[in-house]
Amino acid sequence: MRTTYLVCYDIADDKRLRKVFKTCSNFGDHLQFSVFECDLNPSEKIELESALTEIINHDEDQVIFVGLGQRRARGSGNYGVGLPYVKLDAPCYVV
Repeated sequence: MRTTYLVCYDIADDKRLRKVFKTCSNFGDHLQFSVFECDLNPSEKIELESALTEIINHDEDQVIFVGLGQRRARGSGNYGVGLPYVKLDAPCYVV
């Protein structure tokens, strides 16, 4: 069963930031500067969390996983404020 997550991060060091970006790129779609949409099964989520845990400095950096639920249970609406929403290949929610 796959669940969609927004993976949001705040990384204090540019070198670690690039590594986090590259790691997240392997698991999902880049939505905004520090936000990815990742459609993961349980083992992929553990793999991503483990990879990020090894990269970040736990005293300076933060990574947040926001669960959006199963793709088929969420509906198809995309929401946002500010600049108009640009449709990506995969459905997403813009907050």
